[in-house]
Amino acid sequence: MKRSWLLVVSLGLALVLAIVGLCGCSPSNTTLGTINLNSQQEGIWVSGMGEVTVTPDIATLRLGIVAQEANVAEAQTKASEAMNKVMTALTDSGVMEKDIQTQYFSIRQRTKWDREKEEETVIGYQVTNKVTAKIRDIDKVGTIIDAVVEAGGDLTRIDSIGFSVDDPSVYYEEAREKAMADAKAKAEQLAELAGVTLGKPTYISEGAHMPPIYKDVYYEVTAGAPIPAPAPPPISPGEMKVSLTVQVAYSILQ
Repeated sequence: MKRSWLLVVSLGLALVLAIVGLCGCSPSNTTLGTINLNSQQEGIWVSGMGEVTVTPDIATLRLGIVAQEANVAEAQTKASEAMNKVMTALTDSGVMEKDIQTQYFSIRQRTKWDREKEEETVIGYQVTNKVTAKIRDIDKVGTIIDAVVEAGGDLTRIDSIGFSVDDPSVYYEEAREKAMADAKAKAEQLAELAGVTLGKPTYISEGAHMPPIYKDVYYEVTAGAPIPAPAPPPISPGEMKVSLTVQVAYSILQ
């Protein structure tokens, strides 16, 4: 019993000594590995931005089929037949199957208010099937739109066209170089104004990329509208910007 009591006292004394040792450390000397926690507050902190103007090489066409009939079976059959024709028109125009993706499918009741019965009555069913098609040859966008509208007829809906870059990595590299140069120029000016000598970077962080997506162009083919003339609609991808930001901390030389 005496031996157990001595063991407890020894452990308690060791714990007290450990706590005293920690409390005796000065906050200014607190370290994590070999990194001084206070060092993050020293130096000159700046942000830089790099931007590159590019021409889009990818067009994303958002389109669909909407069919409405008295019952579900008829509406679904009509929508499926029209969509099959649209898909064939896309692939025949050079769009790869892997670049066509279903985005939305729904079957909904269509109702109207019956004033005599004072209740909603079902007047039919609407089937909606929407897909996106990635067009890698932008020069063919107008021709593909014509082919799709002709294939789907009055059931065709073309929501919008978006433009982007298939592989923006090379442009991000250029934008990154510009962002770092921008940050260094700002830091050098601040150092000169402060009358100090600028040192090397001690911290670098890259901000979120700004995705290279061109503003969508919206189109709509409404039910009952005549099929457009054979001349393809003019489509211009224009230009877009690829950009990113960096945050850099520079040391100050004494």
